[in-house]
Amino acid sequence: MTKIVHAQTVLPENVLEELKKKTGESATKDAIAKAIEHYLICPYTHEEPLERRIEEVIKKKKQKE
Repeated sequence: MTKIVHAQTVLPENVLEELKKKTGESATKDAIAKAIEHYLICPYTHEEPLERRIEEVIKKKKQKE
């Protein structure tokens, strides 16, 4: 059986709104849960430096558009 825990964090309102838009969720808990799930399964999460890799992914995505 999986143990469930309650976790809290403090975010600026604009960051939370951006997270909701990116995840497509209107509820805060759903947006955070989706973002965490993505972070855990994303193949780029554990590469160093993360910021540089994210920039590369964004550039490639923009080039495709």
